[in-house]
Amino acid sequence: MWLFTKHGFYSAVCARQGDGSHGQPVDPDRIMVRARLRSHLEALKERFSNLLANCEIMEFTGTDYAFRIFVPKSIWSQVVVGLTEEVDYDNFKSKVAHHQGSEGADYEHSLHEVWSVMNRLQNCKQRVEEPPVLRQDDEEILDRIWDDIRKEDK
Repeated sequence: MWLFTKHGFYSAVCARQGDGSHGQPVDPDRIMVRARLRSHLEALKERFSNLLANCEIMEFTGTDYAFRIFVPKSIWSQVVVGLTEEVDYDNFKSKVAHHQGSEGADYEHSLHEVWSVMNRLQNCKQRVEEPPVLRQDDEEILDRIWDDIRKEDK
């Protein structure tokens, strides 16, 4: 599940059992919350300190999501409910800009890029069975986002 929030972007999936390495079975009762930026997980932990205080942000170099926390599913469910209860706006990207200020400008810019790509998907004239094909400018946008993320990680 991908979650774009005013605090940041998260990918939440079931964690693997044991040490979490590839090949281990999925643990349906534990969630691995991944982020591309440490600051996004820090903001989530700060907002939900009563639920996430004991979750250590772990860094995994060479992975698609460099920063992760592990949370019991029951706790993660409470966080998602809390995020839902925070919705008090009619324009998400504007809320992010206001909430994060200049420090979140790169995130806000990325949200506009995601909106644009998904808008093209909505307006795609292809049949449902055929996946949309990225146009050259889509690939360039995604390359710029990846470059920005890599720069920030250094």
